[in-house]
Amino acid sequence: MPTNLLSGLNPRQREAVETINGPVLIVAGPGSGKTRVITHRIAYLVETCGVSPYRILAMTFTNKAAREMKERAAALTRTRDDQLTISTFHAFCATVLRRDGERLGLDKNFAIYDQSDQTSLMKRAMIEVGLDVKQFKPANILSEISSAKSQLVGVEGYGLNKTSYFEEIVHRAYEKYEELLAAASAVDFDDLLFKTYTLFKQHPDVMERYRERYVHVMVDEFQDTNVVQYEIAKQLTGEYRNLCVVGDPDQSIYSWRNADIRNILSFQKDFSDAKVIALEQNYRSTETILEAAQGVIASNKHRVEKDLFTTNGKGVPIVVQEGYNEQEEAQFVVREIERLVRKGYSRADIAVMYRVNAQSRALEEACMRYGLPYQLVGSTRFYQRQEIKDLVCYLRLIVNHSDDVSFGRIVNVPTRGIGQRTVDELTRHARDHGVSLFDAIDGTAETADTPRIPAVPLPARSIKALQDFKALIEGLSEQNNELNLVEFIDEILKRTGYKDYIESEPERGEERWDNIAEFRNSARDYLDLGPDDALTAFLESVSLVSDTDNLGEKADAVTLITLHQAKGLEYPVVFMVGMEERMLPHSRSIESHDPADIEEERRLCYVGVTRAKEMLYLLRAFRRGFRGNSEPSMPSRFLADIPQELITKPGIGAPAKKPATRLNDWASPFKQTQRTGTLAERVVKSADATVIRRKRSEVRPAAASAGPTLKTGDKVRHKAFGEGMVTATKPSSGDTEVTVAFKDGLGIKRLLLSFAKLEKVE
Repeated sequence: MPTNLLSGLNPRQREAVETINGPVLIVAGPGSGKTRVITHRIAYLVETCGVSPYRILAMTFTNKAAREMKERAAALTRTRDDQLTISTFHAFCATVLRRDGERLGLDKNFAIYDQSDQTSLMKRAMIEVGLDVKQFKPANILSEISSAKSQLVGVEGYGLNKTSYFEEIVHRAYEKYEELLAAASAVDFDDLLFKTYTLFKQHPDVMERYRERYVHVMVDEFQDTNVVQYEIAKQLTGEYRNLCVVGDPDQSIYSWRNADIRNILSFQKDFSDAKVIALEQNYRSTETILEAAQGVIASNKHRVEKDLFTTNGKGVPIVVQEGYNEQEEAQFVVREIERLVRKGYSRADIAVMYRVNAQSRALEEACMRYGLPYQLVGSTRFYQRQEIKDLVCYLRLIVNHSDDVSFGRIVNVPTRGIGQRTVDELTRHARDHGVSLFDAIDGTAETADTPRIPAVPLPARSIKALQDFKALIEGLSEQNNELNLVEFIDEILKRTGYKDYIESEPERGEERWDNIAEFRNSARDYLDLGPDDALTAFLESVSLVSDTDNLGEKADAVTLITLHQAKGLEYPVVFMVGMEERMLPHSRSIESHDPADIEEERRLCYVGVTRAKEMLYLLRAFRRGFRGNSEPSMPSRFLADIPQELITKPGIGAPAKKPATRLNDWASPFKQTQRTGTLAERVVKSADATVIRRKRSEVRPAAASAGPTLKTGDKVRHKAFGEGMVTATKPSSGDTEVTVAFKDGLGIKRLLLSFAKLEKVE
């Protein structure tokens, strides 16, 4: 073993690397070097303990993370990376199902349907069971089905436990959706996990084979696992019980993807003898950023306590800034980035993060206006672009003739005279006779000695077009084993007429052909495999690619990214925009009245803050026109959790301001300052908002004597804030909320009339 393998680790990291027997829970704070620990642990097992790389399995959540781990571990162990099983959960399960899925009746060439494929199939399923796709959104039904599968609830189990009309609708769609998936020899992303769990449960001999192979199992980002992923990890562990999980409850932000934070919080209950090791030294951020993050997350109840620290020095204060609206907010971001670039930062050092994708619009417009290069994460993914998706569907249909979704997409691309009416009639015929759309074409033959199915009533021109298409696909299928993957793609482009189709487009033809050229280039990585294996492996990799897999491989540009997508990334400079109530935390979390939802929003804010290495900017808009809103916005409650001494106004290296005697200029309306009996009064005095709130159940209708009757435009006087003008009034739980613009730079305040004691100025 290299002598420096352990010498570069801190004591906790070294303990995590050397603890190899039995269950281990590594609680890894942000920037604590968990990837280093995992890869060094693999190297320690191989180099010191003599464990074969073949018998080690490590699973994480993104291809980018898996690729990085595999490269590092291969270098440390001096082995080829193909000897190491380090992959995402979904990729691992896809491999298992390719090898052993036939035990469940799954064709080894099954297609993996992405979100758009699933939506297309769900629409068809809903139509076939008589559901209105306008009344019931396919996306909502798919979300419910995904949640069920992630909790190991199949169609039958869902039907037994349905308790509402919506669940009855979902059950009907679920049944047909699964029927259509099976007919198409296809699976969705949740099936990769669910079917692997089912395979292991129903066929213990298969599970035992994988248990014997993988003596040591490691799971990264364990806080993001759902029920089925955790169950698979336990299935694989078996009698060896060498399960090492690494994660941080404070960074669990994917409940909407069915991640279950209880997995990491319950690990010690499931494995009572588990060794718990906390990685608390942060190598990423400054003391200021780390202290701010600790302030944000401290209010959460469902967490594992850890005392993070860093030796990176104090660093510069956190910049907090307000813009009048999202355009002014974006303008400040762009101008500040330009200043930072002049100071020596590269654009690639900088990320702008936000809660929802829609917030990128103002930022993109500002970047374009000022000529600032940027890359937008989460825009139309490469493999979702029209021309790439078309080619992928050709490849999928060639290896799996039952793939009705792919058939429907490319049967008339390029145009072959096969209109929607023809496809609808073929679909009806296929459904009536229980065959795929591809096989239903056999029924279009006008004469046949022993026809498989009755003739489809279509015009002769349509029949010929369908039969020509079928012959084209069958001919390409025969050529699959004769050409390497790149040559085969070229043959598809030529024989289908797709190359001419792309080049004939006057406006975007060149751009789309460049995308196809890149697609061909990506296929070169599979030329060392046999033709059939290469195509299967290539299609699988295309299906499992994610938005952030190639992040950082582009030219010098600022990154625009959502907070969810930023998980696992880091940047010297981070701008977090939209630090307002109803943006962060999101309105859905506020309106749900579920404390768990607010806790997840707090974790999301924590994740954003801890992406920053050197500088952090927190920005908000006084008025944000999001979803047509025109009311003044409230500052995010999370801003009030950041200690005052850590905050400054814009400017690199400016000293932190001495805390004011009054509340933080950026304090949140939810920072509690005093309680009188059972009455909780929450006071906010910020640069732009003051609200006094009481518990809704304790608010009584305001008496006429509680204050004067006010309307927009009235001048008023407040004992503390002086004179101002009413800009808005609205009812609020039996009281009246008054928005007042005060003089002398005191800004906008929102006050409850029964408390504010405003004096009307004539």
